[in-house]
Amino acid sequence: MFGIAPDEMLLVVIVAIIVIGPKDLPLALRTAGRWIGKIRRVSGHFRAGIETMIREAEMEEMERKWKEQNAAIMAAHPAPDPAAGQTVEAATDQNDPPPLMTPLPAPIDPEVAAVAPTEPVGEMLPISQRPERARGPAEGAA
Repeated sequence: MFGIAPDEMLLVVIVAIIVIGPKDLPLALRTAGRWIGKIRRVSGHFRAGIETMIREAEMEEMERKWKEQNAAIMAAHPAPDPAAGQTVEAATDQNDPPPLMTPLPAPIDPEVAAVAPTEPVGEMLPISQRPERARGPAEGAA
């Protein structure tokens, strides 16, 4: 750790005990820990800012290269005119919105509509409101 051998670390601990004293050593270690934490936070924040700046510079350079390559490709292979060789009607058809994708509902047969029930069927009603014929034998006895 930090290039310090274990015997050197032991020597530092012994000197700290002698100089600071065993009574004040916990307070000194706590204060040193706080300062080390602050230094780590500041250095981490600084490092993140530098890395962000480097990434942004790299992205700008990549975007510039992509724009140059795109311009070179577009100059080498120009896009054909989509309206070339078309009639006026065909060109205006391209600007019309696409047809509806949902199918239209089927037309209603008047004969089926005439015999279709207009009131709720007995099974859709609560049991207490069902007609007698819609109740089963067990329900009718109750």
